[in-house]
Amino acid sequence: MLKEGVILGERYEIMSRIGYGGMADVYKAQDRKLNRLVAVKVMKAEFREDSSFVAKFQKEAQAAAKLSHPNVVNVYDVGEDRGLQYIVMELIEGITLKNYIAKKGKLSVKEATSIAIQVSLGLEAAHNVGIVHRDVKPQNIMISTDGKVKLSDFGIAKAINSNTITANVMGSVHYSSPEQVRGGYSDAKSDIYSLGITMYEMVTGRVPFDGDTTVAIAIKHLQEEIVPPSIYTPDLPYSLEQIILKCTQKNPERRYQNVGELIDDLKRSLIDPQGNFVQIAPLASHAETVKMTDHEMNEIRRGMNNGTLHGSSDDDDDDERYERRKKYLDHYNDDDDDDDEEDAGSTRLEKAITIGGFIVGAIIIVILILVIGNMAGVFHFGGSSAASSSASATSASTSSESSSSSDSQVEVPKLLGMTLEEAQQATNKLGIGVSETGEQASEDYSEGQIMAQSIDAGTKVDPGTTINVTISTGKADVTVPSGITGATQQQATDLLTGVGLQVEVSLDYSDTVDVGYVISCDPAEGTSVAAGSTVTLTVSKGQDDSNKVQVPSIVGWSKEDAESTLDSMGLSYKEKESEDTTQADGVVLAVSPDVGTSVDSGSTVTLTVNKLSSSSSSSTKKYVCYSPLSQPSGYNGGTVKLELVQGDLTTTIYEGSDPWNGGTYSTPIESTSGETGVINVYEDGTLIAKYPNVTFQEES
Repeated sequence: MLKEGVILGERYEIMSRIGYGGMADVYKAQDRKLNRLVAVKVMKAEFREDSSFVAKFQKEAQAAAKLSHPNVVNVYDVGEDRGLQYIVMELIEGITLKNYIAKKGKLSVKEATSIAIQVSLGLEAAHNVGIVHRDVKPQNIMISTDGKVKLSDFGIAKAINSNTITANVMGSVHYSSPEQVRGGYSDAKSDIYSLGITMYEMVTGRVPFDGDTTVAIAIKHLQEEIVPPSIYTPDLPYSLEQIILKCTQKNPERRYQNVGELIDDLKRSLIDPQGNFVQIAPLASHAETVKMTDHEMNEIRRGMNNGTLHGSSDDDDDDERYERRKKYLDHYNDDDDDDDEEDAGSTRLEKAITIGGFIVGAIIIVILILVIGNMAGVFHFGGSSAASSSASATSASTSSESSSSSDSQVEVPKLLGMTLEEAQQATNKLGIGVSETGEQASEDYSEGQIMAQSIDAGTKVDPGTTINVTISTGKADVTVPSGITGATQQQATDLLTGVGLQVEVSLDYSDTVDVGYVISCDPAEGTSVAAGSTVTLTVSKGQDDSNKVQVPSIVGWSKEDAESTLDSMGLSYKEKESEDTTQADGVVLAVSPDVGTSVDSGSTVTLTVNKLSSSSSSSTKKYVCYSPLSQPSGYNGGTVKLELVQGDLTTTIYEGSDPWNGGTYSTPIESTSGETGVINVYEDGTLIAKYPNVTFQEES
């Protein structure tokens, strides 16, 4: 055990021991170079003496260091210092899945499925770079304080392309695949088996195979069928149970062929808990369960006791392999207490019990066959020898028929994508049948097409066999979510794609909806549509200014001039009357909308026209200015507007082309006020000159 303060590799300062196992001790350490906390696994002394073991330890650790994934405890560094072999890993603050299960008893379906998916993603990343973990178990799965699940301890993992076909060490026997306990080649499917056992424990709170010794547990992995997890968890969804059972098939070919397939089914089980979509390949005629001989059983026991497994190693002789494995198995179960040493007496007793069990089972089976056969009239006890001879002949005939039946089997065609009628035509030609067992929504198959078949294509079956099929109802309907109208284009798109809908965008002008926000959607919110359907969003591009005009400055103009100007701009108008004795009769007093407001072409403008009563009109005095106005020096020949300002009264007296004609403006200027005023001169809307002190005289 390393003391606090020891520095490995001139970089990693040991802080405290946080765990230990059969091969190594684990320490919390400070990475002085990157100033971060790490976990350092240091190999125990008894293994450091074996140079071959050390070389493989380093090789496998370096392979794991190439793996970087959010669901894997990352390996940062591998090194050696003063004879100490160590691996530097990511430090996870949290709890092991084993402890979490022990704390909760068993996990909910959603929680177990989520953990299984995350572990599967980590395994998939490892398998993609050629690494098989080979020790998947709850003790090697960490749940961090922020809820992330990470697969750890690739310490006995092996690169797929390794020349060695057998393991030097073996993972905990409760989770080991049949091929691992048998000592054969193990691959990615072995990890899938171990993950299946782990899922079983998550949903039931127990492992499927247990016993007093590792030998007993190993034999159960090889010979006993797994008890369906729904026996212990009655409310377990059908699809998840089938996933677990497929993962834990004894024949690797009947398991998931890769972790990607497993991830797809786990995700689908969350959406369709009771779905019948998990396809487990039927047992081939040559792959039925075979009873193991006493010799094979003894070989397994000897292998479990001595740490040797079937097969050979290409880089160690038998003595070296025996010693190294014996050292490891002394520390075998770092997380479990299941590896009690066996003595000769317990081995003999177990063998006797096993053989006795086989004998008793065989007797019971024979009795049942005889009883049932007698009830069915197959066996006639006490009958004549002729009857006995007939039974023998029948047995021989049955055997012959069985042999010929195997030769007459037909291959199941691929029915996926066919209609039920097409499938019936295809199978009837082969002498087999099709039966519809239900309907189900499908993302992959159109309505009316077969989306699942109970017997996989390519399987050999007897004539007369019926294949159960599930018919697709098309994509499942979804509801267009609320909150689309008035949302931004991105927010609306996220809402729609989140429920599996496609999005098209159409732009349009709007006077009420800001640029980039949704005006409407089609189909409307709350409408039920097929999954994958397209929803069209109408998104605002703001007000349309291309058709806008501004209300001109026509206040103070005569009604005729104002109307003429509005006509030329494409604006309609209507009038209302008002009386203002300070203004001339017939001039525009006000306009609505206000001068300068942008309105659509064709809009209606309201003119308030001064209408003096007859009494007011007759009493109104008229004032005239006869003084000629000379042309300003700054005039450049543009459009001219002459505006008379008398206090608060402003009157347009001229608007048009050059009023001077190179000389003077001599037209008398009339006003209703005798007040001295100022005439402003505008050219093309710009003030260019003023005539100050314009005086008026009353006209009689």
